[in-house]
Amino acid sequence: MEPGLTSGGCGRARPHLPPALTRRAVRPLPALPAVPALLAVLLAAGCGGAPARSPEGSPPGGTPPAVAAGTTPAATTEMTGIDLLFLSMMAGHTEQTLEIVRLVRDRLADNELQTLVAAVEVTESDELTTAHAWLAQAGRSARADDHAGHGSGPEQLARLRDAPAGQVDRVLIEVLSAHQQAAADLARAHLAAGIDERVRDLARRVEQSRTAQVALLADRPAAKG
Repeated sequence: MEPGLTSGGCGRARPHLPPALTRRAVRPLPALPAVPALLAVLLAAGCGGAPARSPEGSPPGGTPPAVAAGTTPAATTEMTGIDLLFLSMMAGHTEQTLEIVRLVRDRLADNELQTLVAAVEVTESDELTTAHAWLAQAGRSARADDHAGHGSGPEQLARLRDAPAGQVDRVLIEVLSAHQQAAADLARAHLAAGIDERVRDLARRVEQSRTAQVALLADRPAAKG
C-alpha cells in the first residue's frame, strides 16, 4: 500500500505516489500539545460507555452493508461510546482536512505535493463516508461531539487562503503537517482505548497513513527553505 493511502470501500482509483515519495523513511515527530487532552477525553468517554444499539435488521454495531462486505475485521462487539466518540471526532477532523486540501490543490507548485494532496483527498473522502455510515446506523451525528480544541482553526485556514503564490507550498506543509500529526496521535490514542475491532482497524490505518504523510511533507523542498 502506498504511504499516505488507506484502503477504502468505495472502489475509486487512487492517485499513485511517485517512487521518490514511497522510499522516504517515516521519522517520528513530537506530539501536539492538544493530544494529551484528546487522549484524556477518549479514555474518560470509554469508561462504562454503553454499546450503541443497531437499527433493526442491520448488522451488529451499525456496520453498513457495503463496509461489512469489505476488508474490515468481522464484528465481535457492538460499538461502544468510546468508539463512537472517536468516529465523531475523526469525522470532524477529516472534514477539516478536505477543506484544507481543496483550498490549495490548484495552487501548488510542487508536482509531488500535488500528487500527495490528491491522494489525501480521495482516501479521506472514503474514510469520512465510512465514519458517517457507522455513526448514522448507531443513531449518532458526526457533529454530536464537540470538535473544538483539535484540528486546524480558522486562522490556519485563513493562512492558506491568503498565502501568496510563492508561499502556498510552504504554508500548506506547515498547516497540513500539524493537522495530520494530530490525526495520527488521536488514532494512536484510540488504539490504546478502543473496543470495536472495525473502528480500531480504521484507527490503525489512519495512524499509519497520517504518520507517513507527515514524513513526506517534511521531505518536500518547501519544508526546508
